[in-house]
Amino acid sequence: MKRKLIAAIGVAGMLVSIAACGDDDKKDDGAKGGDAKSLTVWLTVDAQKNWPDLVKAADDAIVAKHPGLKISHEYYGWPDKNAKLDAVLATDKAPDVVEMGNTEMLAYSVKGAFAEIDPSKFDNSSAWLDGLKASVTYDGKTYGVPYYAGGRVATWRKDIAAEAGVSATPKTYTELTADLDKIQEKKGDKFSAWYQPSRDWYAAMSYVYDAGGSIAKEDGGKFKANLSSPESLKGLNEYKNILGKYMHGDKTKDEADRPIVYGQGKSALIFGAGWEGGTAATPENDKVGKLADKIENFVMPGPSGKAMPVFLGGSDLAVPVKSKAQALAAEWINAFTGTQGQKGLIAKQNLPNNKTDLAPLKSDPKTAVPATAAESSWFVPMAPGWGQVEKAKVLQDMLQAIGTGKKSVEQAAKDADAAIDKVINTK
Repeated sequence: MKRKLIAAIGVAGMLVSIAACGDDDKKDDGAKGGDAKSLTVWLTVDAQKNWPDLVKAADDAIVAKHPGLKISHEYYGWPDKNAKLDAVLATDKAPDVVEMGNTEMLAYSVKGAFAEIDPSKFDNSSAWLDGLKASVTYDGKTYGVPYYAGGRVATWRKDIAAEAGVSATPKTYTELTADLDKIQEKKGDKFSAWYQPSRDWYAAMSYVYDAGGSIAKEDGGKFKANLSSPESLKGLNEYKNILGKYMHGDKTKDEADRPIVYGQGKSALIFGAGWEGGTAATPENDKVGKLADKIENFVMPGPSGKAMPVFLGGSDLAVPVKSKAQALAAEWINAFTGTQGQKGLIAKQNLPNNKTDLAPLKSDPKTAVPATAAESSWFVPMAPGWGQVEKAKVLQDMLQAIGTGKKSVEQAAKDADAAIDKVINTK
């Protein structure tokens, strides 16, 4: 999954058109359109480039049940997808199936863009991964189907660890920090034993959730920011300690170019998406030489004594409320993401959308680390105004203030809570 999920915020322009027909369609629960003659499926280029055979298999399965059905596909890149989707959702030519990044689902669900679906009609829905299930659920209703997942793992340089006398990946947080101390002492203060960009809120919030905190809490149908709670502050203070001890790079940066920096050999450890180490080791990024042979992934241990809870990225599939073929769209989604589809996605080095298929991967050395890491996950608050929080980069700015020392942890968290509370309940 060599792309970054983008929070969906540009849906205002389609509201009037959707509202005009949204209520009746949603009561339908996706049952209409079973006799439609055509189906339009929008997926990202990931499917087009990496598993077109799985797309074809789903097509063939549905056409076999509905002879004469015409299925067409459109593929788009992540950067321009939402603008294209917003434009078409404001017309009567909406596609029948759309792929969404899991952080994109909420804003569209809040605005009534997607049809409600019945989870019981989809394979393994009772075992959907927590982070993906949360992304398709809003106000107690389900508006999408998890497609595949991607967790976060620790990646470090075996050769650098060995230089410092460390021969095995750490299993506990105490071992991790002790190993990093040895590496930092060996390499000097111009080297980052752990390259951790301050503004990387995915990593920082893992510390918050590991400590029992959260970004926000729901009470009586309303959300309230929770970064100033004792638990959240504990996690943020430990995150600050990590930045101070091991991160000797630019503390105003985010994680966007982390694989490139890691490929330059300026750090021993990163904590990011499972694909980042591999991207750092590509010919264009590897300035170390044979980096692929020198890196190793492991499950990041948390200060709590358990595996660090990770943000679970991934994709979902949804049926636009304006689709005229909702029943067929649901059938296609189940053919694509169901039991057989998940086998194909796993074979393409993706994590499955459910715990049942995830379990065997934990015992396979090739997949054990990402599969185990994905078991413990967190997700963003499913609040109507969450998209505005992301747009304003409240968490990133808080973390930069903490990392650079511009604000104390307590003041930065207090200011972030105030900013979050202004918009988190706003539709």
